[in-house]
Amino acid sequence: MKVFVLAGEDSGDKLGAALMQGLKTYVSQDITFRGVGGDRMQAQGLHSLFPMNDIAVMGIVEILKQYRFLKSRIALTADAILDEKPDVLITIDAPEFSLRVSELVNAKSDIPIVHYVAPTVWAWRPKRAIKMARFVDHVLALFPFEPPYMTQAGMSCDFVGHPVVTDPIATDADVSAFRAKYDLGSAPICLCLPGSRRSEVTRLAPIFGEALTRFHKQNPDVRFVLPTTATVAPLVRELTAAWAVKPIIIAPEHGEDSFVDKRAAFKCADVALAASGTVSLELAANQTPMVIAYDMGWVSRQIIGRMLRVDTVTLANLVTDTRDIPEFIGAKCKPDLIAMALNDVFHDTGRQQTVLSETMDLLGKNGTPPGECAAKSVMDFLARQA
Repeated sequence: MKVFVLAGEDSGDKLGAALMQGLKTYVSQDITFRGVGGDRMQAQGLHSLFPMNDIAVMGIVEILKQYRFLKSRIALTADAILDEKPDVLITIDAPEFSLRVSELVNAKSDIPIVHYVAPTVWAWRPKRAIKMARFVDHVLALFPFEPPYMTQAGMSCDFVGHPVVTDPIATDADVSAFRAKYDLGSAPICLCLPGSRRSEVTRLAPIFGEALTRFHKQNPDVRFVLPTTATVAPLVRELTAAWAVKPIIIAPEHGEDSFVDKRAAFKCADVALAASGTVSLELAANQTPMVIAYDMGWVSRQIIGRMLRVDTVTLANLVTDTRDIPEFIGAKCKPDLIAMALNDVFHDTGRQQTVLSETMDLLGKNGTPPGECAAKSVMDFLARQA
């Protein structure tokens, strides 16, 4: 069986690796993987056409700046798929790239197309599902409220859960070792998570730095830890050098120990300031109270702000239909507002515990691993096409 699978960012690489592992358990014949992905997917056997970072771009203005390059990558990928003639094409999130590839492939072939991560039509641009249905056959949804939106548009869809529910959690021994390693003693810990893309780290780092400085003046005993990815670690070091507070930076370039350290940091943190996105679910899995903040370019902010159909973009708030996690998006992404909220959460961490636990339960905690659910959904879909 030949599977062509595409991911365009770190969270997609994580989803893709779990799906690939699941497919190996469901497919009795030999299975090969080609496409685009990161380290996790390549560890599962993916032969990547080019580095995943080539297409890890977010924001309208940011995409326009790299339009010609992205267009060439889209054409290259579509041609590779048409030449390969796989049994299925699976695209993972990154709609600006993956759905354009799918449209080109669909126009010239009958290759079945599955898209992993339903578009957030419940949040903005509801017509995206209708457009997507012209060239996507089946959707794998991360959240339990999404399938009706997809089936109404004409695609089959299964809720498969979110891989965050199977992420390893640090042990008490891991936490103790982490505190000793970085000489943290019993100090309270604040996580700082300004994103995994260069564009968002560049935009958020000055805002986060000022917010944490204000927070630290009120809470001088707090220590700061900043887990990051290998791709943006040099940029993070450059940007945080100007901060008044000096975070401990944990990056994969330090080797396998960094992944253990990151898990321990998430587990032992008393509070976190994080960019909007999947990382909020990682915090929820660790029962770490949080404040969410995010901003983008002025043009992107104006356009997307007018399109939003929800009053929160924080995933735990949406899954539980609560608003217990404070967020500061767009024009509200201001250091003074963020610092005040961070201080409030830090001194009342119990307020978020119920919503964090409920989030994990609703996403499939203690059930069949989402990667296996996604693989079964793909195989059931292909069986219906036979």
